[in-house]
Amino acid sequence: MLTEEDARQLVLAQIDDMRGTVEYDLQILRVEALPFGWIFYWGAVWDGRSGQRPRLGGNGPFLMDRDNERLIRLGTGIPVTRQVADYERRLPREAHARNTAAKRLQQRGTATPAATSVRYRPSGASKRPE
Repeated sequence: MLTEEDARQLVLAQIDDMRGTVEYDLQILRVEALPFGWIFYWGAVWDGRSGQRPRLGGNGPFLMDRDNERLIRLGTGIPVTRQVADYERRLPREAHARNTAAKRLQQRGTATPAATSVRYRPSGASKRPE
């Protein structure tokens, strides 16, 4: 589970990746707490010459889920509240799917697909164990 400071560092790393494509200094402008994480709004720093904050296109906020450490960049064409509500509605279904998959693995035994070994047998070879 992430802390707000850990989440902030992950968002800042994403913003740093964009600095090469934008001529302005970028920063986190506001953080909104949610029951399951945070929304980080970001943008350009105030311009000292014009006294205004430059407007950026496509600077949708970041949604950070503290439990599964998922960082999602939200769009700008749909209201943030609707995108958050859609994400919140999906959380129980995703948790249910993860729990169901874990139960199936337990019922099959503790072997995971990566731990299962399969012996190569050329086609037409005997199917008797060696």
